[in-house]
Amino acid sequence: VELCFPHLNTSCRKPKHPHSHTVLIYIVLSFISLLTASLNLLVIISISHFKQLHTPTNLLLLSLAVSDFSVGFLWLFQIMLIDGCWFLGDFMCSLYFLVDFFITSTSVGIMVLISIDRYVAICDPLHYSTKVTPKRVGVCVSLCWICSLFFLCVLMKDNLKQPGTHFCVGECVVVLKFIEHVVGLILFFIVPITVIMVLYMRVFVVVVSQARAMRSHIVFVSYQHSVSVSAKKSEMKAARTLGVVVIVFLICMCPYFCVALISHDTLINTSSSAFVICLFYLNSSLNPMIYTFFYPWFRKSIRLIVTLKIMKPGSSETNIL
Repeated sequence: VELCFPHLNTSCRKPKHPHSHTVLIYIVLSFISLLTASLNLLVIISISHFKQLHTPTNLLLLSLAVSDFSVGFLWLFQIMLIDGCWFLGDFMCSLYFLVDFFITSTSVGIMVLISIDRYVAICDPLHYSTKVTPKRVGVCVSLCWICSLFFLCVLMKDNLKQPGTHFCVGECVVVLKFIEHVVGLILFFIVPITVIMVLYMRVFVVVVSQARAMRSHIVFVSYQHSVSVSAKKSEMKAARTLGVVVIVFLICMCPYFCVALISHDTLINTSSSAFVICLFYLNSSLNPMIYTFFYPWFRKSIRLIVTLKIMKPGSSETNIL
């Protein structure tokens, strides 16, 4: 039996894996980490650089991309845990969980904001430009990041003050009180998921009714009317695209929180929950791929970034849409 720390009798045992499997997992996870960071960096550069993309909806996507970009670095900690041992110390273990929960909760909050944005755009389009402005979106995103960090620091204050709760040396574990466990699930899972589902069900009903009305209503189409119809189609397409983002997010996120929901104790171990953590992290790689498939502006901006045309003077004014 191999130990994480052979000189300590209290050391955790190191699980045995075939060397070829370990190397393959290292390569796959390293590739996913690099892919996640690279793709989200392209999203960040695209929305930040081109002025045409400075819309309220894209500001939400920018914030989500920043969160997903951070996940690319969290993959590195999962790579380290392939051998089943944590060598970075107790404080780094608690800090890792804090950063992990922080990014997770922030992503959930941004998804709620995206759902609200699409709800207003589809269900109250006449007041969308006055209700949803870049300034208001920026304030909401900032509050989302700040509130997530504040609540998590409160929930994990004991683990940060006194790190080192584990059954054996080389294990990365945090302990949450029962009330902290329940509050965390309510704030970061039950309430956000309920809001997202209710809003998107409402959006779906409105989109279906509008689509039927547009097919059945035959009138003389003036230029002004055609522009309004085109705008409605654009909003519906955006709602459909972001709907895919939200659905994929829920598929990747639900196992992550369900494990915490059905667990009988409040011990959270990085190695035992590695699969659901990796599944949640994988969502950060999928989001830019969804943008590439659905958004022509993202494909065009990638070409301009890769060919270094964004380095030219005045490139931020490029017609990207």
